[in-house]
Amino acid sequence: MGHAGMAAAAVRYLRAGPVEPLPRPELRCVREDERAPVDPGEFRRVLGSFASGVTVVTAPTPEGPAGFACQSFSSLSLEPPLVAFMVGRTSTTWPRIARAGVFCVNVLSARQASLCRAFAASGTDKFAGVDHDPAPVSGAPRLAGALAWIDCAIHAVHTGGDHLVVVGRVNALGTGESADEPPLLFHRGRFL
Repeated sequence: MGHAGMAAAAVRYLRAGPVEPLPRPELRCVREDERAPVDPGEFRRVLGSFASGVTVVTAPTPEGPAGFACQSFSSLSLEPPLVAFMVGRTSTTWPRIARAGVFCVNVLSARQASLCRAFAASGTDKFAGVDHDPAPVSGAPRLAGALAWIDCAIHAVHTGGDHLVVVGRVNALGTGESADEPPLLFHRGRFL
């Protein structure tokens, strides 16, 4: 399946509505009745102890550039070069990126907290006043002042509860003029 086919499948999946959970494996270490449910607030509080870098994922679309703030980004594989990010299934920006079939991950610097907040907002023109140029392969927006950029094609999309796990094949990458600055970090609900 090509990039466009993978993206189309992802969009069809999003439109399909709620997905039935997969059956639990027959073999498990702890039986269901032995495990206490995890409180979502406690889950968020505890996992907030893990500091993460902050990125903006962008794509070129017929309606204009699309993008959203994303802290769930990581490298995945060297051979082939793959990266991954997670996006909520309720995202209104993700279907536009999925249809594009390509994206650019922009790694933000510590001085770009306000830019991150702008890309985290819904229903606004996220690119208003934002300086950017096209990534060399996909044409997705590379944001000025970013520490690094990773230009990708959608390689695979997997379900992960209320999120999708998006795997991208890296076609080009580089560092920005701000590469020596500290990164923007998110920890316990705030930027560092």
